[in-house]
This record gives sequence, structure tokens and C-alpha cells, in this order.
Amino acid sequence: MAFVTFQYCSWDEVPLEAMSDVISRRVFSGEKAMVAQVYLKKDAVVPLHHHESEQITYIMEGALKFELEGREVVVRKGELLLIPSNVPHRAVALEDTLDVDIFSPIRRDWLEKDDVYLRKGEVEPA
Repeated sequence: MAFVTFQYCSWDEVPLEAMSDVISRRVFSGEKAMVAQVYLKKDAVVPLHHHESEQITYIMEGALKFELEGREVVVRKGELLLIPSNVPHRAVALEDTLDVDIFSPIRRDWLEKDDVYLRKGEVEPA
């Protein structure tokens, strides 16, 4: 087993990846957990999807409306949401939003840029 040394940096040193015109992110990952800052413009849509990873979302600025398990949940600045493994979910930015997402295990699809659902740049119709 390879030994992994610690990593240290500021968010400003993590590359900003433009997923579309309305979603961008910064990703910081270890072997078993990862954290991402996700920037969503008002009305940006994260299409319905699911993943093995348990997800914790913390809203730093703005608000996201999640649809999961037959319910709508609005998560606002200072609030947290836990999405269990393999639960289908969708989100819409109710305003310009910065969220921090924590995943375990890591999202290999994000690291390998195999997350086409996020790169479409969908916007909620008015």
C-alpha cells in the first residue's frame, strides 16, 4: 500500500473548472474522501442523478432546492443536507449559490471528467 503524504493549500490554489456557463467547481481529494466548492448561477440545474458516494452539502451563500425521495427541500446559507448513498436527487439554484460538497467515497467520475450530466448547462425554465 502506497503512503500518501498530507496536502495543504488554499481554495484559491485549487483550479476552477467551468462545467458549463452556469456551473463551476474546485475539487480537493484524498483517497477516501473529497470536498468541492460548487458555484451555481441562479436557475442552474443539477440534473437527476445518483452515486455510490454519501454526500454532505453545506450552503455557504445562496440557496438550492433539492428534489429527493419524493420531496422538495430548500437548503439555504448556513444549512446542511445529507444525501445517502445511491439516492436519486436533483437541484436547482434559487439564487447565485456557493456550496461545499463532501463525498465519501470519492467521486471518480468527477476526477476523470466523466460527469456529463453536469456539463450540459441546464437552466430551470422561468
